[in-house]
Amino acid sequence: MTQINAYLNFTGNCRAAMEFYKECLDAELTLQTVEGSPVEHQCPEAMKGQILHSTLQKGGILLMGSDMSGPEGIQVGNNMALCVNCSSEEEITAFFSRLSAGGQVIHQLRTEFWGAIFGVFTDKFGIRWMLNYDKNAN
Repeated sequence: MTQINAYLNFTGNCRAAMEFYKECLDAELTLQTVEGSPVEHQCPEAMKGQILHSTLQKGGILLMGSDMSGPEGIQVGNNMALCVNCSSEEEITAFFSRLSAGGQVIHQLRTEFWGAIFGVFTDKFGIRWMLNYDKNAN
């Protein structure tokens, strides 16, 4: 089933923010640090304790977050993205093509280390999108 969720980006305080949201929403929190991840060797030593990816879940609530950012850093406008979990390869390809038209592709669609097809872009209205299709989840 295709879903859309919010993905928040932080400047080193993702753990604190997500733990706060966990308490407020009485939800289950999962945190993955840079240390021990497949991208650890690509990151500076100071980032090892930062959050690569986090999920907060309760019922229909799914909130995701990270301390990771692109070369432009975190700014108002790129500190949140709409994350679409697609239900097929055809769907992710179509959504990516249509939604990114007239915008700026940040990360082309490709298979990533977690096994999913993933891509990121900013649409022509300045909204950041993250598209993901995990063929193993279907």
